[in-house]
Amino acid sequence: MTDKMEILNDRLFPVDPQTLFNAFADPAKLKHWWGPHDFTNRIDEFDFREGGSWRITMTASNGTDFDNHSTFQEIIPQSRIVFLHHEPMHIYTMEMTFAEESDGTRLHWRMLFEPTEENRDLATFIRAANEQNFDRLESVLNLAEGAL
Repeated sequence: MTDKMEILNDRLFPVDPQTLFNAFADPAKLKHWWGPHDFTNRIDEFDFREGGSWRITMTASNGTDFDNHSTFQEIIPQSRIVFLHHEPMHIYTMEMTFAEESDGTRLHWRMLFEPTEENRDLATFIRAANEQNFDRLESVLNLAEGAL
């Protein structure tokens, strides 16, 4: 039970937990799939440790840059990543879990926001954007044919 607004997304990927975890843990791979469709990324800082900072500039198709800053709060290799997203726009906590199943690894995202009217209005958009993130990740994993 939480007093936060939750946005939940999950998808089964046909790869082992290490491959899926590494698709995030390696910034050279992460930049190719993070964010919704039609965004490109430049990772400016990626200190992948608890307390470490992550700065990524996401560029929309119209050329608009969005400078994002997050701090890693928990990292359990092949199992869990938690970070606090500080900016831009909305503050949230992202919990990512990697659960091995018979057909691959289920990636589960749990985003926690303050239950403001603005955040509630954005919930449907964010849920759809997360699915686009998963689509992009799936494409990267398929193109690499397990080479990640």
